[in-house]
Amino acid sequence: MTPAETKALEKYLRKTFSLEAIEVKKRQKKQDSVEVFVKEEFVGVIYKDDEDNEVSYQFQMAILEDDLKE
Repeated sequence: MTPAETKALEKYLRKTFSLEAIEVKKRQKKQDSVEVFVKEEFVGVIYKDDEDNEVSYQFQMAILEDDLKE
């Protein structure tokens, strides 16, 4: 993903979740996705889907059962 896409995704997530602590960062070895962090904690991955000349972004977030016990 381009730096402009990364910045736009970060802006969108911050606005949508009303949370300025969200950061979207480039992945080391992947070009089709970025990582999402909240206060330095990894929370998920956004994948770019460019199919049939339509671009969409898929946000994938795993929640562990242990995380729900707190």
